[in-house]
Amino acid sequence: MNQKKEYVGERIAKKLARAGVASRREVERMVEAGRVVVNGKKITSPALNVTDKDVITVDGRPVAAPEPARLWRYHKPPGLVTSARDEKGRATVFDRLPEELPRVMSVGRLDLTSEGLLLLTNDGELKRKLELPSTGWVRKYRVRANGNASDTRVRPLREGMVIDGERFQPMSVEFDKQQGANVWLTIGLREGKNREIRRALEEVGLMVNRLIRVSYGPFQLGDLARGGVEEIRPKILRDQLGIKREDQSAPKPALRNKPVSRRANFISPGVSMRSNKRNKK
Repeated sequence: MNQKKEYVGERIAKKLARAGVASRREVERMVEAGRVVVNGKKITSPALNVTDKDVITVDGRPVAAPEPARLWRYHKPPGLVTSARDEKGRATVFDRLPEELPRVMSVGRLDLTSEGLLLLTNDGELKRKLELPSTGWVRKYRVRANGNASDTRVRPLREGMVIDGERFQPMSVEFDKQQGANVWLTIGLREGKNREIRRALEEVGLMVNRLIRVSYGPFQLGDLARGGVEEIRPKILRDQLGIKREDQSAPKPALRNKPVSRRANFISPGVSMRSNKRNKK
């Protein structure tokens, strides 16, 4: 009687995502580009299982063992791109983070002119989990738009709408106040399509001129200063996400952002993305 081969280890993309190298999809692209080496052999297919005994390098740099999952709140200012690098040479969120932070990735994005709460994590699997629509967390935004709003005008947002063939799920829309030619709204949604709120409001004749994310699920922007970063306590991660850490020490107080040098395109986990007695990214 033939026995099935025992499933050992985990997929290379999942392993590197947990180690904070990049998201699974980005890791798969790295593998296909020949940037990943396992036990001295370059691999070109992500269909490979690895264990803690395997030696893995990316772009010639060793990949450290995954650290405990961590999560930070960051108050993104307007004018920064939410990506590791920008082809137009614009400043990115990661250029302005404090040097004390380890390598982190953003949970979702905020576009160039948007501001407010952006979650950061060192763990690719946690990033993926928080971005999945099935997580069902509401993201809330305070929105200032030019024009006069009414229940009739915003009804399509509440009912769901299709724009250029793309379906947007129903949003919650609350009126805050009319301020001259502008109206302030609080809008909640459970998905994060590109420029979703701006496009939806423009479709009903309201032009967004300020957009501030104030919450992402249970995590609130609160009074975190613009450019400030604050780690979310392990107890909250355990209660909200079921994440347990051996190190239950309290995180440091909020950090202020600090202009830093621009980074290269990749750095292995465990090495800061900022320049300060460490390699540049």
